[in-house]
Order: sequence, then C-alpha cells, then structure tokens
Amino acid sequence: MQITFLGTSSGVPTRGRNVSAVALRLPQRSELWLFDCGEGTQHQFLRSELRTSQIRRVFITHMHGDHVYGLPGLLASLGLAGNSSGIDLYGPNPLKDFLNGILQTTSSRISYPLKINSIERLAHENKIIFEDKDFKVRATPLIHRIPAFGYRVDEKEKPGRFNIEKAKALKIPPGPIYSQLQKGETVKLIDGRVFHGNDFCGPKRPGSSFVYCTDTVFSESAIKLANGADLLIHEATFAHKDSQLAYQRQHSTSTMAAQIAIEANVKQLILTHLSPRYAPGNSLTAHNLLSEAKAIFPNTLLAKDFLQIDIQKPATVRDT
Repeated sequence: MQITFLGTSSGVPTRGRNVSAVALRLPQRSELWLFDCGEGTQHQFLRSELRTSQIRRVFITHMHGDHVYGLPGLLASLGLAGNSSGIDLYGPNPLKDFLNGILQTTSSRISYPLKINSIERLAHENKIIFEDKDFKVRATPLIHRIPAFGYRVDEKEKPGRFNIEKAKALKIPPGPIYSQLQKGETVKLIDGRVFHGNDFCGPKRPGSSFVYCTDTVFSESAIKLANGADLLIHEATFAHKDSQLAYQRQHSTSTMAAQIAIEANVKQLILTHLSPRYAPGNSLTAHNLLSEAKAIFPNTLLAKDFLQIDIQKPATVRDT
C-alpha cells in the first residue's frame, strides 16, 4: 500500500499546505481510496502523479469544511470527464444530505454509480464497514466538536513465498500451474503426477495496515483502533504548550499523537493537520512539533503535501 498526502494543514490552506486529504494506492490494482477531501483536493491531484479517474472509494472523517468542501467539486468533475467506473462514499450521517443538496441545486451531472454509506452505527458497534478479498476497513468514533471517526485499513494475509526452484527441479511446467500452487491448491499434471500447493509455499505473510485519525483530542478509542498498525497518521494541530487550546477545540497536540502511537505499539507515526500558527518564521514551527513527538515516539515523521509513504516492513519514504 502507498500513501500520498494531498493536504496537511488544519482549518485553512496555506502557501505550502492544502487542507486535509490523503490518497491510498492499493497494490496490484489501478485503484485509489481517498481519506477526506478538503477544498482544492482535485487541484492537488493535478500536481501529483495520481489520477482522479482511479478513485474508487472515499472515506470522510467528519463534516467540517476543511475535510469535505472539495468533495462536491471532485465528484462533479469526474461526472464531466466521464471516466469514473463508480465511487462508494463512507462517512457520518449528514454526508448524504450535504452532497445531495449541493449536487442537485447545482444541476451537477453524475454519470457514474455513486453510493453513499453511513458509517456511524457500524463504527459505534465496532463492526467492519467494508471488506473484499484483499482488504477490510473499520472505523471508530473519536472525540471532536461534531461526530468524527478514525479509519483503519488492514490488508489480509498474503500467500507464502513460492519456491520456484523446487517446482523447476520437479519439472513442473511454469505458467498458471505455479499460480495455482502458490494459492495452496492441489494440481494434477497431464503425466498423472499430483502436487499440493502447501508443499511449495512458505508461511503466510501478514498484510500491511494503516490508521487515519483526525480530528480528535486524545482518545482511548484511537489507541484501540491503531493497535499494532504499521502506520498511524494522526493529527497534531497544536504544540504541547498550547494543550489548553487543544482541549478547548478538541484537537490533539504533537505529544498526544505520540502518546497514542506508543500506547498502540504502532511501527511508525506521521503528524498531519498542522495549524498555520506554526508556519515557518514563527516562534514555534512544525519542526518543533516534530521534536516534541519524537521525544516520546522516535519513529515519527512530519507530513507535507505530496509526501509518499510505501507501507511495508519497514516503511519507505519518498517525495513525488
């Protein structure tokens, strides 16, 4: 799985940071999942190597404008382009009325299947909100001024590594048979020999996982959601010295995010949703927030727009 940050500011965009949006590229699929869609997200796509036509699912954390104002425009543009195979949306209860109202009053033409799924009941019941043969997605309530939810994506176990040298030594013809054996299937060759896939594969490999939590003050439910994840993306709107303001506005500080990461035993933490008050040149900057978090959880990175993370073991980082 590969993460691309398309917006890392809180509240309002800045010259260097757009408002919230994170794209997830799925392995071996021409498919993107989008988490939040702040104003200008489709413009961020144009500045990246990602294609909006590949968006298949959109997950909205909550209904504040810096997380949803870009969604109607993106959906309308996809309708005009006519190159979307369909989009499933997931979010709080008001998402459906919000979108239907805007799309109808602007006479926007949606020329593709569009399904809006409310996650609130499933999130409160700790149930899966989406699952296919490769992935499952869960959500949990966070603590904010309005209903807000964190998301977790888990890649399911992958087959063990196929011992191709053993197959060659037994003169098993390459091609589809190798694929069947890797899946653990039993194969009978034309010459009558029978082979069992489990004899050619190592142990199953665990899939990757990532968690996205914003907006929220320190939350025990975020710890449970992130337990053991490879990557936690967590908001860090405020510095530690502004913790009183964080509690008032129900946002997290850099130290809260780090504390969640260490208690959840995640592999890596990335701070996002950074307040413009910490812009370069101010008395405190985003790098001060990074230092605060790293003092608690050393494997912490600071998000910036267009930063890419390959979620694997270990994760790799690159800029687009």
